[in-house]
Amino acid sequence: MNDLNELSLRAEEDCRRIFDRIDAVSFENTKRVLEAFKRHRVSAPMFAGTTGYGYDDMGRDTLELIWADVFGAEKALVRQSFVNGTHAIACALWAALAPGDTILAVTGAPYDTLQTAIGLTGDYPGSMRKYGISYKQVDLLHDGRPDLDAIRKAAGDGRVRVAEIQRSSGYATRPALSVEDIGKICEAIHGVNPDCAVVVDNCYGEFTDTREPCQVGADLIAGSLIKNPGGGLAPTGGYVAGRAELVDAAAMRLTVPGIGGECGCSPYGSRLFYQGLFTAPHVTAQALKTAVFAARMTELLGFKSRPAFDEPRSDIIESIDFGMPELLEHFCGGIQAGSPVDSFVTPEAWDMPGYEDKVIMAAGTFVQGASIELSCDGPMREPYTAYLQGGITYEAGKLGVLAALERLLG
Repeated sequence: MNDLNELSLRAEEDCRRIFDRIDAVSFENTKRVLEAFKRHRVSAPMFAGTTGYGYDDMGRDTLELIWADVFGAEKALVRQSFVNGTHAIACALWAALAPGDTILAVTGAPYDTLQTAIGLTGDYPGSMRKYGISYKQVDLLHDGRPDLDAIRKAAGDGRVRVAEIQRSSGYATRPALSVEDIGKICEAIHGVNPDCAVVVDNCYGEFTDTREPCQVGADLIAGSLIKNPGGGLAPTGGYVAGRAELVDAAAMRLTVPGIGGECGCSPYGSRLFYQGLFTAPHVTAQALKTAVFAARMTELLGFKSRPAFDEPRSDIIESIDFGMPELLEHFCGGIQAGSPVDSFVTPEAWDMPGYEDKVIMAAGTFVQGASIELSCDGPMREPYTAYLQGGITYEAGKLGVLAALERLLG
């Protein structure tokens, strides 16, 4: 462990200038969130819970106004009734689709759980293919960047009504897309098909930049509240934000036509959601620092990590190739052992709903499945890659990474 501590001092020194850049982004985003809170006159009565139908839920409605403001959207739907990010993203996709339409994935195959929602894997009732919606895909270039020429060609088909962008890498080896990348994709699509709605899976990317996709041309963005924008405090939920008529259509999918966003109570109250959003830029910065430190440590130990510690980051995920299932299991076991919750548990790979391969997941989190908290998971397939994300505080994140490396090396 002494050798590991010495290595960590070197890694931390190497990361210092990267940390300074992360803090600068956090400051700008915190300023934007604070100004939105002040502009919408947030006060304690907004934190109270509501029951039943949830009509006139002042806390919920004001939070959605703030959310739209912060994310550069016309309107937002921020609800505790979204069960996860995939649920929110699927509602966003449905917002612009009708039978006979085509959905175009422009960043390669979507994340595993979204594939089941579309109908690419499995045979589930209610999937988009069951409703006569077809699917097309544009693969990324060999370097993981978007193929803008191929996107223009595919999006020019008038049947394409939705273009789906996955900002984060998911269980892939490509780099995450920057907001600038997303802006170029939006420009390419709208240039050949102005009626096509560009929907961005924004999971893991919120507050890693000083801009969000709606500010560069995205029609809708969607994500989970137990990732970046919930700040580690939101206990559940998701969001959709963007063009007002599309957000309204997504609300009709979440509830029922004719009700939309008018109903939906806040039994938890809204304080944790307000407080989580307020702290989200800082917490995201802590997660980014944890990822940078993990990248440098694993690089120094000879493992392949993506992104490299000094590369630009557009999401909070760090992927590390271990090449052997045992090493992946040891690393995840170490993350679990270094967690504040269930540190005594040994994670094992299992058949998770919506995934083709068994997945091992370390998540000693206060909120079940909250990947803004330090967690690590990966599918049990070559090259046996660990996907590390989160860290509410850098200090705890660093300790968790060191615990994982100690178990890995020991």
